[in-house]
Amino acid sequence: MSETKERGSWNSRFTFILAAIGSAVGLGNAWRFPGLCAKYGGGAFLLVYLVMMLVMGIPLLMMEIAIGRKAHRGAPNALKSMNKKFEFIGWCGTTNAFFIVTYYAVVFAWVILMTICCFKFGQFTGVADAASKASNIWANEIGVGSGINHMSTLVIVCLFIAWGLIYYCIRNGAKSVGKVVKYTVFLPVICLVIMAIKGLTMSGAMDGMKALFIPKFESLGNPNLWIDAIGQVFYSLSIMMVIMIVYGSFLKDDTNIAKDTMIIAFSDAGTSLLASIVMFTTMYGLGKGAEISASGIATAFIVYPQAIVSLTSNGIINAIFAFIFYFCLCTLAIDSAFSIVEGVATSIADRFKLNKKKTTISVCIVAGLISIIFATGLGLDILDTVDHYCNAFNLILVGIFEVIAIGWFFKTNRVLKEVNKNAKKFKMPSWWFNASIKVISPILLVGFFIWNVVDLFRGGGLYGGYSVALNIIFGWLLLALMFASTFIAKYILKKQKEKGFIDEDISWDDLDNHIEPSDKIENNDIEGII
Repeated sequence: MSETKERGSWNSRFTFILAAIGSAVGLGNAWRFPGLCAKYGGGAFLLVYLVMMLVMGIPLLMMEIAIGRKAHRGAPNALKSMNKKFEFIGWCGTTNAFFIVTYYAVVFAWVILMTICCFKFGQFTGVADAASKASNIWANEIGVGSGINHMSTLVIVCLFIAWGLIYYCIRNGAKSVGKVVKYTVFLPVICLVIMAIKGLTMSGAMDGMKALFIPKFESLGNPNLWIDAIGQVFYSLSIMMVIMIVYGSFLKDDTNIAKDTMIIAFSDAGTSLLASIVMFTTMYGLGKGAEISASGIATAFIVYPQAIVSLTSNGIINAIFAFIFYFCLCTLAIDSAFSIVEGVATSIADRFKLNKKKTTISVCIVAGLISIIFATGLGLDILDTVDHYCNAFNLILVGIFEVIAIGWFFKTNRVLKEVNKNAKKFKMPSWWFNASIKVISPILLVGFFIWNVVDLFRGGGLYGGYSVALNIIFGWLLLALMFASTFIAKYILKKQKEKGFIDEDISWDDLDNHIEPSDKIENNDIEGII
């Protein structure tokens, strides 16, 4: 390949902001955030969440976007440019992101399934046990508890649709993502606003608003509240998942990272708050406030169907509302899903100098085949296990490695300089940025990790009461594979070098002379700078 090959970029600053918001705003905003608010006394959780977003979330988001823009490469190469020993962090993050998208795609497929099945909500109106039957729609369709040999044809079809949509959205990298997010970012907000208006008109809506916004300050003494608030910030902003490094790599040098990051972070928080208003006003309006669950799966597929059939006595209206709700979840899910795949594919293509489009297809095919296991009757148990280990251990470890590497072995002021490069009215203060990266984030993340380890072994080393085999295969093995990916990548590079592959010798200090990203994408493809 030629060294003059141009790298694709976002068409505009607005497109980047929309893409980043789309990645950050996902299903967790719509169902996990409201559930945590209900679990920890409404306003108390909101307060801690906002503090953690300011203290940790915003500085880390700025850091990752700045690293990506500086290097104009995927995560392994970008971190390697800071120090060759940092490359393993990029591979750990890329591998864990791959694990996450294999099951996230299945959740996306379940949402598509419920969107297709929304007409069923109309038939339960006026039936005494309508709520019970409505909550069984999802469970019956996927065959919960029926064993690993059971696979629903409809779920497999929905999974195929999900992966088809994911690939379609990122088939041309930043170019096609930019076209998609103009619609998918605004649609869920419109849907949520419609549902919020409906919720606020319900008789018990004000009880729901009080439950959401009036803090129960005694909850602040619960350490789990702080742990969950940190986790929600971490997962919600898509940090430590290589996504924001990759999205930053498509930015031009005149981007105002400091300002754009604030827009992204507060848009994410605002969407979470809007979703919470929808959840609380609707559920309290139906007298089901106590049923709001911190489990996103339970809320979306079991609790909410009960609420939907109780909305009105008109089955058609209830079915229409069901369609709006689940279509809204579809638009939330797709941005997050394709952003993860884009992060993984770009990181691999950049590091090995591969054709980006072919790499994206390969990632989608491999991840798609693996995701079938989550579509079986045992899939929910497997998904719960993988989700726990990927987020409670793998993701937190990546975060610990990243903040310690950059905070203690690389000068944070060099990254801050990149953050504030084009800042005008607002600049990220050094005391805020440095304190977060060097001190606060490492302490919080290490504490978070230790807490999760203690909590796991308090239960005998087995998560969720699942079998030893399930915990080993879909838990500890994934942790081992995350670290093993570094050695696998090194082995592949070694073999490629024997065939004439010329590795990049990149340095942070030399990156000022990089090739500026171009709006022109040759052959509708994005290639790494080589």
